[in-house]
Parts: sequence; C-alpha cells; structure tokens
Amino acid sequence: MLCQHSQASAEGRVYRDRVEPHWNSQGTSFWYRNNLPHEGRQFVLVNAETGTRTPAFDHTKVAAALSGILQRNIQPDQLPVDSLEFPREAAGPWRLHGSAGVFLWTPESQQLQQEAPGDSASMNLFLPPAPSGDSSAETEITLTNKLTFPVVMYWISADRQERRYQTVKPGETCRQHTFSSHVWLLKREDDSLIGCCTATASDNTWNLTEQSLATVSQREPRRARRSRPPAAQQPENPISPDGIWQPFVREHNLWLRNLSDQQELSLTADGQPARTFRRDAQRARAIGMDYEKADYPDQLSDTVWSPNSGYLLALQTTQVDERRVHYIESTPADQLQPRLQSYPYLKPGDPIPQTIPRLFRMADRSEIKLDNSLFPNPWSLDFQRWSDDGTRFWMLYNERGHQRLRLLEVRVADGAVRAVIDESSETFIHYSSDGKMELRWLTGEKVLWASERSGWNHLYLYDLNSDKPPQTVTSGQWNMRRIERLDENTGRLWFFAVGIVDGQNPYHEHFCGVALDGSGLKVLTEGDGMHSIEWSPDRRWFLDRYSRTDLPPVTELRTADGRLVTHLESADATEVIQERGRLPLRFAAPGRDGTTMIWGLLHFPRDFRPGLKYAVVENIYAGPHDHHVPGEFRSRWGHQQQIADAGFLVVQIDGMGTAWRSKAFHDVCWQNLKDAGFPDRIAWMRAAAQAVPQMDLTRIGIYGGSAGGQNAMAALIWHGNFYSAAVADCGCHDNRMDKIWWNEQWLGVPTADVYERNSNRENAAQLQGRLMLVVGELDRNVDPASTIQVARRLVQAEKDFELLVVPGAGHGACETPWASAKRIRFLQQSLGAPQ
Repeated sequence: MLCQHSQASAEGRVYRDRVEPHWNSQGTSFWYRNNLPHEGRQFVLVNAETGTRTPAFDHTKVAAALSGILQRNIQPDQLPVDSLEFPREAAGPWRLHGSAGVFLWTPESQQLQQEAPGDSASMNLFLPPAPSGDSSAETEITLTNKLTFPVVMYWISADRQERRYQTVKPGETCRQHTFSSHVWLLKREDDSLIGCCTATASDNTWNLTEQSLATVSQREPRRARRSRPPAAQQPENPISPDGIWQPFVREHNLWLRNLSDQQELSLTADGQPARTFRRDAQRARAIGMDYEKADYPDQLSDTVWSPNSGYLLALQTTQVDERRVHYIESTPADQLQPRLQSYPYLKPGDPIPQTIPRLFRMADRSEIKLDNSLFPNPWSLDFQRWSDDGTRFWMLYNERGHQRLRLLEVRVADGAVRAVIDESSETFIHYSSDGKMELRWLTGEKVLWASERSGWNHLYLYDLNSDKPPQTVTSGQWNMRRIERLDENTGRLWFFAVGIVDGQNPYHEHFCGVALDGSGLKVLTEGDGMHSIEWSPDRRWFLDRYSRTDLPPVTELRTADGRLVTHLESADATEVIQERGRLPLRFAAPGRDGTTMIWGLLHFPRDFRPGLKYAVVENIYAGPHDHHVPGEFRSRWGHQQQIADAGFLVVQIDGMGTAWRSKAFHDVCWQNLKDAGFPDRIAWMRAAAQAVPQMDLTRIGIYGGSAGGQNAMAALIWHGNFYSAAVADCGCHDNRMDKIWWNEQWLGVPTADVYERNSNRENAAQLQGRLMLVVGELDRNVDPASTIQVARRLVQAEKDFELLVVPGAGHGACETPWASAKRIRFLQQSLGAPQ
C-alpha cells in the first residue's frame, strides 16, 4: 500500500487497470473511475442494457464550471472529483463528490452548482482502534485534511499492530491504496489519537473536518482475529431440541443434566485424560499450527443432537503426547538475556489425536455400538449432518496416509455403518486443497463431491437415497478449480476451470457454467489469460477481468450467459514497461517425456544487452500443493527482478509433481519429493536457450525458500552436473523434521526408506557445487533444526558451504534486506557477470 500525493510517483504505474463498478438501484447502469497519468482521472458511464460506454458527464464543461466556482484553473482530466452519486430522482442532478466539496451536475441543462456543505461532507470517525478485516477487494482512499494541523495515517493490522504510512499536511489531499474492511487510524504529530475509519469496497472520499473531530463515536472494542474470545463468547454444551437435556463433561466422562429438575446422569464411565469426551484443542495446536490455541473448558463436550432429540452423538478424543519444537530467541525485544521458546508441532509418523464416535439413545440412555471397520485409522473423522428425520447421520473419514476418503452413513437404529462414497488412490487424495476437497450438501440429501477418479478433478452429484451411480456434472481433460456459486432453484452451477480452453496456458482460469445434470457446459470467458469476475447485484451481467504476465489487465462486460456486451478497458502499462524494460517472457517446451508441455517464465534485467551471455538463476518452489509460476500481470516483481537486475536471467518453471494438471502429472511427487520436476526444468531451460541464446547454460544457479529451499539444495545433490550454485532458505531438508500434515500428504506415513530417500540430510555427501544455507532463528513454520542438521552432515562430509543464520528473523529469512543482499553477492561470486 502506497500513499500517492498530487505529484507523480517516482515508480511507474498502471492505468485503467481497475474497473470498480458502482451500479444504479435498477442494476442496469454503472459508473467507474479511470486513473490516468499525472494524477488524472476520468469518469465513465456504462449502460449494460444497450452496451454503451460513454463519459459519465462532459468533463470539459464541468472543468470550466468548476474553474469559475473555485476561482482557479481546472483541467478536464484533473477534476477535484473522487466519486459520483446517481440522480436520486429520474431527472435529478448527479452528485460529484471530491476534495473541493459536493457539486450538482444536471445533464439536461449542462449546469453545475455547489451543494451547501453539511455533516455528510465530513468523515465519520470512531475510537478505540479496531483490527482490520480480511478482504482481497482492492480499493482506494482519498483523504483531504481540512484541519489546521498535520495528521499522520496509520494502517491497523488484523492483530492490532500500527504501521505508519504518511503525514498529510493541512489542505493536502492524499490518495491511499488499501483493501475493503481495512482500518486506518489518524493521529496528531504528537501521537495523540484523532480517530479511525474503515475502508469500503466503493466510495472512500474522506474529508477530515472540525465536524469529524466533534462527532467521533465510541465503539465497543472488537477482538482481533485469532485472539481468544472473552469468556461470555465461549461455546456452550448444546441443549436438546426439545429443551430437556444438556450434555457436559465431568472428569473426562459424558454426563447429562435434566434442565427441568437439574438431575444429573452419567452416560459413560470409561473416560480418562487419554480418551476424553472434552472438546479437543490439541489438533488445532499441533497439526493446524494454531500454536496458541487454548484448551476448551473442562465441561465442554463435543456433541451433536439428532433433530428429534432422540439420539446424542458424542465425539471422544484420544490425546497424545504433544511434541514441542524448541529454539533460542537470542535477542528478545524486552530483555538482554536469551529466551527459550517452544511450541506444539507434530511431525510425520507421530501419534495424532483421533476421534471416536459414540452414539446414545435417549429413551433409555443406552449406547448403540458403532461398527468401526470402515474407519479404523482416521487422520480425521468429522461429523457432517443428521438426516431430516433423525434416523441417520453422516461422517467424513480421511484415512491416515491419505489414500482413502469415505463419506460414511450411520443408521442410528442399530449402529450399522456404510460408505455412501468411497474414494481411494494408489498414491494420494489431495484432501488439503479447497478445490479438490469439495463436499457440498444439497436439499433432498444430495451431495456435490469432487474427485480425481477420472484422472482430472471433476464434480459428481450423489443422491444418498438412491443406489444409482452418481451424476457426472463436469468431465473432460481439464480441472474444475473452484465453485463460484450453486443455484439449486435453477439447477445450475458456476465455477472456475483450468485447462479447459485449447491453445492457452493450461493454468489459465476461466469462468464456466453447467447444469447439475451435466448438460449445458459453457465457458463464459474468452480472453487468453487468467480471469476473475464480478457480478452485477442481480447477476444479469458480470465484469470479466483477465491478464497475463505479458498482458496488462483487460476488462469486459458480459451477460450472465457469457455474451460480450462491451469492452471496457485495456490497461496502460507504458510507465511500468519504460521503467523495467521487457516484460517476462512466457515460454513452453516439452518436459521429460518429450510430449507434456511445461510452462514457465523468463525475467530479464532492466539493462538487458542482447550481445552478452547471462548466467541463469532459477527461482524454484516445487511444493505439490499447487502450481507456482504466476499467470496474471504484475506491475512489480520482487526478488525475481532484483536478482535479474544483478546481472542474471531468472526463470520460474512448473515441473511435474505440482498440482492442477492431470492426476498423472501430479502423482510424480508421490513419495518422490526429491524429483521436484527437475528433469522437466532442465529440458525447459535447454529449449528456452534455443529461443533466447543469451542464456548461458554453463552457469546455472538456483534459489528458493521453505519447500523451495529443500528443492534448491536437492538440485546440487541430484543434479550437480547441471546446477552449479544454490541458495537454500529455511528448507525442510529432511521431511521427518517438518510439519506432519504437509509431508504425510505427499510421502505417506513414514516407512523405512521413503523419507530417507528424499532427504537432503541423508544424501548431503553427494552435494556438488557452491551452497549457501539460510535460516531464521525464529522460524515457526519449518523447524530451524532442519537446516542445522543438514549443515552438520555437510561438515561431516567435509563439504565447503556457507551458513547464514539471521538473528531475529522467522520463516523466509532470506527475504529480509540484509540476507537478500547476501544472496545476490553469493550468486554473483558463484556464477559471474554477463560476458
């Protein structure tokens, strides 16, 4: 987020790239504002019914009228207007809001007049400061300081931290990029509080006046995300629907309290600390990485009533010893002496908390034994829902090792259990991805389910009251990426897909629609790029925004069925291109099999000279949970451009073993993380060097962080004849040292040789080339000991390498300014300058 004043920014900017529609009440028209060079702006009106796109008003006439009213020269593209308001009556005037006040523009008479200032012109402030909300919707603030003293802008993070941005002088207007629901705090220069305001998705014209100071509202403090809720907000034991019973836990056993006479009855006698009926928080801490998660109250059960109050399902949890990772914080902020830190962190192969479902009949308070043969070894076992008549309920069983996923139906009359959906894989089920772990309940006890059983990720509709095979909703050699909306009334589904448009990058996301019976599949977007959409309020139209790394954003208006209404904007990235030179080159070439296309990017230095040969540096991250080469346009590239500008050609490649191609493409990673797609990466670079002869493949370096740190070192262990230098930051150099959920997803439960075979630590003696290991001493994502252990193995093997421990840094330590500068110097010394 960058505050930009009236003078042009020193950095190149992109214009016409964000169309933020402001619809009228009928949902037939909208206006938006274009930002132009030299802090210019343009207002556009779009009639969705006719497809016309015109200026929202005559900018030249409004500029002339404003010049007369304000007694200063106003240019048509420099109007002091930030936002518009549609006429409140059919023939009424438009309201033009801005730093100079509110003006009324009547199109018929072409007249402009100033509206008398009122309280509405002043921004409304509140105290005390509240944490920012979580939103990805970009927006912009226009703050005008109409006070007699400077004010300082602070952004408030989700954990209530203040970050200073800019001082706004009296009479000055500041434009500030931000996100919807983000909170901004204003202070005097003496650090005393003025008040806060929250950005919205639409108009953020903030006029700070004396009226603002006089009307600061006092709010109840809002708790930050992830903070522990106050006691009054703690979850409570559920009361039966008939209002008679409430379960609770006493000494780890399950009890019932009759709310009419307060009589208490024991349902179990086998509870103990290691097998408790108390709601579990250990999994969230040790597996979910919510390290500070507090235990639930001793009496809080994990129970669910049937709709008719006839049955109570209780989840008993086995507790395990909580492995903790320890590290030394060498330089705490509040004391001189070091501090020992620790946090719960289960690792592959560790015992995990497991759920045991227990079912009780309320008529006689007896237990109905459940057959557990279909859920013998759960990674997780999650209650889903009861049937409407209370005769059945469903649970989702994810078997440890992640090769079986079942939706289980339990019949309460006798405890019989059957698998209504039974998914299995010889490799892994990608349960940890939202798009691939899709279970959506529909009315009539139907389930929409995602599966890769066909070799691609697709949707299937199950009727749980029928023995018929599921209805295939989507199919083909492409992947359903994520659901945007499901409308049961019309029986239609909207979703994003990858690989669905032939001839385009298979990672490009397109917006699609299909009927739940599998008919009427239609790709609703066309442009060659990554797409995002925004619906009109009534979903009759949507804005389609698409871009590529070499194509600035294009915005179109389309009807709900995908018909193009009108082209709205093609972004202007001239300043960015002038500043940074060539945009990244998209390139595709066959991988290891000579057939499957591998996609990647090539970044050039700003001062690229075609007559020179450049060492090549790969930025690697081969984590199988996703694909990682960006597909959308970026006006700024961080470390990739920084390293390229140091005299290198930088490449990013998605090799086999990463997600969102075919299942076979993804399965290359199974028990084989050391592969990391290297055969594909090497083939890609050799092909790219034919197209870009400035690539010097005799000098190749590689760098990455986290899983990419593991990959970077692995390049020198298994492909040291191709790569000659590596910088490995915060790597999980032996997957037995890393978090349990991520590593068992790809490697399974540890066996005698699988983890060792993939370990940098165990294979360190094979290292060739120059290596820099980097680790932050406070890393709470990957155990820092993983880097120190592999360093010790290198010492034992008498390998020459560099070890950089960054004091006070956490995960991703190499992206701190000092460490990133060290990385560049290491690569320059190892690979040399352009020749």
